[in-house]
Amino acid sequence: MISHKLSVAPMLDWTDRHCRYFYRLMSKHTVLYTEMVTTGAILHGKGDYLAYNNSEHPLVLQLGGSDVNAMTECAKIAEQHGYDEVNINVGCPSDRVQNGRFGACLMADPSLVADCVNKMQSATKIPVTVKSRIGIDDLDSYEFLHTFIEQVAQAGCQHFIIHARKAWLTGLSPKQNRDVPPLDYERVYQIKSAFEKLDISINGGIKTFTEANEHLKYIDGVMIGREIYNSPYMLSDADNDIYQSDGAKLTRTEVIELMIPYINATVKSGGRAWHILRHMLGLCNGLSGARKFRQHLSECAGKDGADGQVLLDAFNKVTLL
Repeated sequence: MISHKLSVAPMLDWTDRHCRYFYRLMSKHTVLYTEMVTTGAILHGKGDYLAYNNSEHPLVLQLGGSDVNAMTECAKIAEQHGYDEVNINVGCPSDRVQNGRFGACLMADPSLVADCVNKMQSATKIPVTVKSRIGIDDLDSYEFLHTFIEQVAQAGCQHFIIHARKAWLTGLSPKQNRDVPPLDYERVYQIKSAFEKLDISINGGIKTFTEANEHLKYIDGVMIGREIYNSPYMLSDADNDIYQSDGAKLTRTEVIELMIPYINATVKSGGRAWHILRHMLGLCNGLSGARKFRQHLSECAGKDGADGQVLLDAFNKVTLL
C-alpha cells in the first residue's frame, strides 16, 4: 500500500506524463495521478494513453467510464502497465463527462459504482479507489454521502478521495463548480469518523502544507491540485513537511539542470519543448524576474527547434534569493 498523505489531483490537460516527470523530481513520496483517461480512449484510441516514465511511481491511473466490463478490462490493462492503483472518477461535473455517463453524475447510482469496484477489484491485485464530491444537485445531505460511501466500500473500495464541495450538474461550468457552492470540510471529517477503517482523503481549496497538516489531524490524506500546478516548487517541501522525510530538497537550479536532458531527449524523439515547459511556467513564482521567466517560456518554447536552452535562457532572467 502506498501512503496517500499527499497527492496531486488529476487535472485534465495538465497532469500529463511530462508534468508528472517534473513533479517527481521535487517529491519522492507525493502520489501522482494521471489526467482522467476514458475507457474508450484506452480500449479504442490510437495513442498510448497509459505511457509514463518509471520514475513517476507512486502513480495512479484515473479512469472515466461506467460500463462495468470496459472498466474491468481497463483496470487489468492498467495493472499490466504497472500502475500502482486505479481511481474511478465520480467527481467531474462537466457536460461532456455526464454525456458519457461518468463523473459526478455517478454519485446518483452508487450500485453501479459498487459493481464497477467489485468487478475491477476481483480482476486485479492493485487497489481500486474512488474520487467523488460530497453530493450532487439536491442530493447533498450527509445521509446521501454516507449511503454512497457505505455501499461502495462494501464492494471493496478502501480509499475515497472526497472533494469537499458538491457539484451542480446543470447551470454551472466545471470552472464555476471549483468555487461554487462553498466547501464543507466538516462533512468529510464526519465521514472519516463514521468509517474509521477506510482511508479518507480530502480535496478542494487547500493552498498550503500548513493547511494540509491541519486536515491530516482528522483524515488520512490531502489532495491538492491547482495550487501545486500554479506554484509547483512548493512540492520541494512536501517530503519534509508532510512525510517528515529528512532528505535534502532540490534547489530550482537543480530541478532545471535535471529537466534539460529530459527536454532535449523529448525534442530529439519528435516531441515539442512547449509540451513540457508549459508545466514549468510557475516554477519561479515569488522570485524577482518570475514574470520575465514566464514570458520568455511563453514566447519561445513553442518555436520550431526549441529545446532545453529555452529553459536556461528563461532562468537567467530570474534573481535567486
